[in-house]
Amino acid sequence: MTHLRKMMLDELQRRNYAQTTAEAYIHALKEFAGYFRRSPDRLGPKEISHFQLHLLRDRGLSPQTVKQHIAAVRFFFVHTLKRHYPPSEFRYPKTPQRLPIILSKDEVRRIIDATTTLLHRALLMTLCSTGMRRAELTRLKVADIDSERMVIHIRQGKGGRDRDVPLSSKLLETLREYWRWKKPREYLFPGEAKNGSKGSGYPPVRGNS
Repeated sequence: MTHLRKMMLDELQRRNYAQTTAEAYIHALKEFAGYFRRSPDRLGPKEISHFQLHLLRDRGLSPQTVKQHIAAVRFFFVHTLKRHYPPSEFRYPKTPQRLPIILSKDEVRRIIDATTTLLHRALLMTLCSTGMRRAELTRLKVADIDSERMVIHIRQGKGGRDRDVPLSSKLLETLREYWRWKKPREYLFPGEAKNGSKGSGYPPVRGNS
């Protein structure tokens, strides 16, 4: 990693950016410098505009992906190099506003009923019932399941914020059944590779074969 990228990474970490975001920003800066074959601190607004056109026109990237690249470049110039560029120097492409695909209750039920193991059923029920993100699910701890208040505590979610989501009685019943089998000590869904599991040995869901 170059000195400038290290400076940018330090600044990202000081501002408590998520690791995935920091990695994406560092990669975007590397592409920006690589396209012009020059150190990024020697580039400026003119190159930023050309780089954006290159991403959209030549590489055919989606507006959302281009937007992230430009946000990364802006972070580098404004926060890492402390250059006082006006916001107009960083024009973000318009992104289409699409309605999300929302499954009906019957569709969700069919997906959950199609599971053949208790682990997969607990995972899907937790995601569908709470709306939490995949990364939040992997960080969920046993202590975060608050059966007294009937909530699940989500720690350090998007933007580093904590929040509570409702815990339904049906999900609680499934999680208790899962806990009696798996007996996780800290994380509710410990990584399968870490535990040496290859996908076998899971008890089947009751009523399924």
